[in-house]
Amino acid sequence: MAPITFELIKTCKQTGARLGRLHTPHGVFETPAFMPVGTQATVKGMSPAELKEIEVGIILSNTYHLYMRPGHKIVEEAGGLHGFMGWDRPILTDSGGFQVFSLSDLRDIHEDGVTFRSHIDGSRHFFTPEKSIEVQNSLGADIIMAFDECVPYPAEYDYVKKSIERTARWAIRCKSAHRFPEKQALFGIVQGGMYKDLRKESARQIVEIGFDGYAIGGLSVGEPAELMCEMIENTVEDLPGDKPRYLMGVGSPDYLVEGAIRGIDMFDCVLPTRIGRNGTVMTSRGRIIIRDAKYAKDFGRLDPECDCYTCRNFTRAYIRHLLKAGEILGVRLTTWHNIRFLINLMKGIRQAIIEDRLADFRREFFESYGYLN
Repeated sequence: MAPITFELIKTCKQTGARLGRLHTPHGVFETPAFMPVGTQATVKGMSPAELKEIEVGIILSNTYHLYMRPGHKIVEEAGGLHGFMGWDRPILTDSGGFQVFSLSDLRDIHEDGVTFRSHIDGSRHFFTPEKSIEVQNSLGADIIMAFDECVPYPAEYDYVKKSIERTARWAIRCKSAHRFPEKQALFGIVQGGMYKDLRKESARQIVEIGFDGYAIGGLSVGEPAELMCEMIENTVEDLPGDKPRYLMGVGSPDYLVEGAIRGIDMFDCVLPTRIGRNGTVMTSRGRIIIRDAKYAKDFGRLDPECDCYTCRNFTRAYIRHLLKAGEILGVRLTTWHNIRFLINLMKGIRQAIIEDRLADFRREFFESYGYLN
């Protein structure tokens, strides 16, 4: 038996976007879905009960960070991530590859794996495809990721070509190393930089190996939005229609809509929690920086169209006061709202797919949010 099952419910006649359900060992969630990021086995500032109230169906945790601290063996002894953090819904863990390539200036890439220094204490570590899978098997997430090479943007064609070939070889090793294929779904990752032919070649290679789902990596790394959308369309064409598709590291409202229109089922990003800690919130009329002085006497709700706990109970003036005073509640309230905003956005996308009007939804949302101004 496969550890997960993807159920395709509806395809939008207007755009081709997909409405689905992903069945996992720890429950079912509807797609397209946004996954808040719980880097250190916690979504910053939020308890599991609060995430459930917000209607979060699945969260992502970071293999690299949990390997570094507290260590995957400790998490395994605690019953895996679900027991360790008290979350009984689905979890996805990344492979650690993005952090290895982005957080360490001192790294050495070769066929066996990557040697790098810890961003915490400078200690040397060696990550291989087998090591990444070992750590993720210990963490016990419902969905785990193959270890891939994350190339920077921009990157030369020849280097990216060699990189996708290495990523494919690593993917084979990841599949062979996976100890619990009946319990944990393993997703392969398509790379290829900003080159259409390399994206297609990488997709062909990864699909040929065969995985429970497929991720698109290496996008939203500084490229223009139009180019990102072009790469998504180009890649999705070569992914199986009966398996879930995951666009990695994407979470801004415009990219969520654009990705869903192009057939993406899953997204993740630190955006809602990160900007919330900095006093920025997403509203139905666009982003606002609630720290700004103009909100000092604004006794209106953060977003009159939002149903979250923050918007039901507190004013902009109060939230600004908390942030300026350095009170923990301030960043909790902005984080709460931002996550709920994106969960509501995904609900709106799913309803628009049901009604065959996702293109209309895109236009209306973009006009309201300010993307078309």
